[in-house]
Amino acid sequence: MSVKLGRNDPCWCGSGKKYKACHAAFDDKLARLAQEGHVVPTHDLIKTPDQIAGIKESAKINVAVLDYIEKNIHAGMNTAEIDKIVYDMTTSMGGIPAPLNYEGYPYSVCTSVNEQVCHGFPSEKVILKEGDIINVDCSTILNGYFSDSSRMFCIGEVSPEKKKLVQVTKECVELGLKEVKPWGFLGDMGQAVHDHAYANGYTVVREIGGHGVGLEFHEEPWVGYNSKRGTQMVLAPGMIFTIEPMVNMGGVEIFIDEENDWEVYTEDGMPSAQWEIMVLVTEDGHEVLSW
Repeated sequence: MSVKLGRNDPCWCGSGKKYKACHAAFDDKLARLAQEGHVVPTHDLIKTPDQIAGIKESAKINVAVLDYIEKNIHAGMNTAEIDKIVYDMTTSMGGIPAPLNYEGYPYSVCTSVNEQVCHGFPSEKVILKEGDIINVDCSTILNGYFSDSSRMFCIGEVSPEKKKLVQVTKECVELGLKEVKPWGFLGDMGQAVHDHAYANGYTVVREIGGHGVGLEFHEEPWVGYNSKRGTQMVLAPGMIFTIEPMVNMGGVEIFIDEENDWEVYTEDGMPSAQWEIMVLVTEDGHEVLSW
C-alpha cells in the first residue's frame, strides 16, 4: 500500500491527523483482505474529503444539465441541439464538457438512440421522433474534478417493449446500488445487475462497463456487470465509480462503427438502454453524487 507510515506520522490522505487516528485501521483491513486473495484498492483510488467536495461541485453541474434536458427534450429536435445545450450550460456554470476532444471524441455529449448502445454522435441529421428512446450521457470537469452520469428518455409514446427495457435497465441500476456497501465487493453489485436483466429476458453488454471517476474521467476499477458475488475489487470507503449497465433487448453482441471508431450498436439491431449514476462508497453505505 505504498510507503510504510509510523503511527504518529501524518496520514497519507492529507487530513492532517496522525496516521493511527485516521487510516491505520483502514490500511490494516485492506492488508488482511489482500492476504486472503481479494483485489483491494490502492490509496490513489480513495478520495479525500477535499476531493469529494470538489467532485460534488462538478456533479451539481452534471445533474443540472441533465435536469434541463429532461424538461426540454422532444420529438422534432435533432441531437446536435442537445450537444449545444450541454456545451452552453456546462460552460456557463464554469465547467468543461469532459467528452469534448477526449481521445479525439468531437462532441460535448453522447446521444445514443434506439439500437445505439453508447457513444452516439450528436448530429443535425438525427432527428428525434415519436417512439424513440435515447440515452444522453453527460460528463463535466470543474476545477479539475470529474463527474459523469446519463439518463434514458422516451420520446412521446414508445412501444411497451421499449418502455419495459428502459424501466428494467433503471431497476438494474437501483438493485446494483443496493449492493454498494463498505467492505463488500464490486461483484456483488455486478451480479445483482446481471440477474435482474437476464430474468427479464435481456442481455448485458460485456465489453463496455463503468469505471472509477473523480480525479480523472476514467480511473480504475473497471466495472462490469457479468460478475459474481464475492469477487472483484473490495469496496472501500472513499471509492467513487459509475454504475452504468448497457442492457440489450436482444443478443449481447455489439459492434463499433468502422468509419468513426466510436459509435457502438447492437449486432442484431434491437434496442439497447443505459442509465448511469456516480456513487461514493461511504463508511455506512453509499451516496449517489450524479444521476
